Amino acid sequence: MLPAPDPAPSRTDRVAFVDLFLPKIVTVLREGYGPAQLRADAVAGLTVAIVALPLSMAIAIASGATPAQGLYSAIVGGFLVSLLGRSRFQIGGPAGAFIVLVAATAAGHGMDGLILATFLSGLMLAAAGWLRLGTFIKFMPFPVTVGFTAGIAVIILASQMKELLGLTLTIPEPGPLLAKVPVLWAALPSVSAAAAVLSAGTVLIILGLRHVRPHWPGMLIALAAMTLLAALADLPVATVGSRFGGIPSSLPRPALPAFGWAKIVEVLPAALSFALLGAIESLLSAVVADGMTGRRHRSNAELVAQGVANVGSALFGGFCVTGTIARTATNVRAGAHGPVAGMLHAVFLLVFMLVAAPLAAFIPLAALAGVLAVVSWNMIEKASIATLLRSGRGDAAVLGATFFLTIFRNLTEAIVVGVALGSVLFIQRMSRAVAVETDIPFVREDAADDGGSYDAARSADPGIVIYRITGAIFFGAAASIGSVLGQISDSHRALIVDFSAVPFLDSTGANVIGALARQAQKSGVRLYLAGTGPDIRRVLQAHGVGGPGIFFSGSVPLALQSEKALSSPLPQARDR
Repeated sequence: MLPAPDPAPSRTDRVAFVDLFLPKIVTVLREGYGPAQLRADAVAGLTVAIVALPLSMAIAIASGATPAQGLYSAIVGGFLVSLLGRSRFQIGGPAGAFIVLVAATAAGHGMDGLILATFLSGLMLAAAGWLRLGTFIKFMPFPVTVGFTAGIAVIILASQMKELLGLTLTIPEPGPLLAKVPVLWAALPSVSAAAAVLSAGTVLIILGLRHVRPHWPGMLIALAAMTLLAALADLPVATVGSRFGGIPSSLPRPALPAFGWAKIVEVLPAALSFALLGAIESLLSAVVADGMTGRRHRSNAELVAQGVANVGSALFGGFCVTGTIARTATNVRAGAHGPVAGMLHAVFLLVFMLVAAPLAAFIPLAALAGVLAVVSWNMIEKASIATLLRSGRGDAAVLGATFFLTIFRNLTEAIVVGVALGSVLFIQRMSRAVAVETDIPFVREDAADDGGSYDAARSADPGIVIYRITGAIFFGAAASIGSVLGQISDSHRALIVDFSAVPFLDSTGANVIGALARQAQKSGVRLYLAGTGPDIRRVLQAHGVGGPGIFFSGSVPLALQSEKALSSPLPQARDR
């Protein structure tokens, strides 16, 4: 007889699965979307586009790509992030955090390798979302995110010193910081006064407007002012036109990146780094938006959107994109209603490129470097660093290790080591939170009748000992728990272990309790495991905890009742 087929998933299950990955724009349109909402999204989209325009070009140049590639990434990637994402206000595009990785990939594997790595990272992000790994990616220790972000900021600032000061290098600029600093120091006599004035002017205008007119687009105003100054004064500085030949006035045709098995293997580590950092950055940005608005995003659906956006960016010759915290926050503050704002921001960027592409050729690279100098300074979370340094040596060690490894080694190694140190610190703290106590008072259920207590009954009978375990019994605390529980002696008639305050028990902890049970059976001591929930009881039984003399009880009072019944002598028959 053939087995019955598995039942088809119910309509409720199918709807729940579809809703899990349903783009937020569908939800927004279902709520009702009219001219007022479109107006709010258009204003917010224009505001974000004005911020994204100089940033996209500056990040691209610092990454070893062209300004046009930065715009392609922001337009295509930004549009797809908002169209498919599950965060209501997320804005996607090139991010400063990627500069180090993108620059290293472009230098080591060429532009074709960079585009291929972006394409592969998109597939990885989409797969991670479909496999629902977004929940685990969010488990990133706070000191790690603060540390690698600050480290990236230092590297970005160091990478812009050549353009900030207009230095002339006699050799190609090294990538690693330790090799870069001596080369920059040796080139200091070649400082260009014109470049220094333009970069300093850019920084001063941005910072000044931030205090005087915080709602004005300071970066765009500073970039326009310094471009006008350089053009009118005919300053001898490098520009977008002189370095890159200007910006195309249209999007390229989409095309698959050149790939082969050998090339895929070659760029795979870079793709993994892009995917990991992109997942972290996008989910952090979505969390920031949630905190500002009270909304909630879906992390797995957001990863799928980020993956599709990176694939789309690569098809148009762009590089990796992710959710950007600064532009997302700007979108929220500008009064966006939903994802249409992010889609319009990409459309406005496209219009800017189509209309103003010839003017972009006059932008001084020193001014773009000034924009990135401000971005790198903003990336360093000064208040969070001070808090972590004050909170204890453990958090400070994780922060310092992640920061210095980011600067002197690489970002991937910094994240791995930082997470490992953070995990060890967490295990140590959790193990200290576990306590084993004895002489705990337990009130009898009938205490109201006779004023007695089970603690008094137990104290009157030294053959019974009670232990209470508080906290999770896991591998980090198993040794200390085992050393305490292992002190029972043959003089005890019964041992009661209270598990009512134990939220979790892993296999190592179950093995310790199993050893205790075997010791009790060998010594002839009855063991009562009280207050064990179904999950903990299931784990204990799976490790063979049971058999003669081992009893599971709902509570300590019930265990005491059971022991009293077992230890009482049987009534003798009367003589006839």
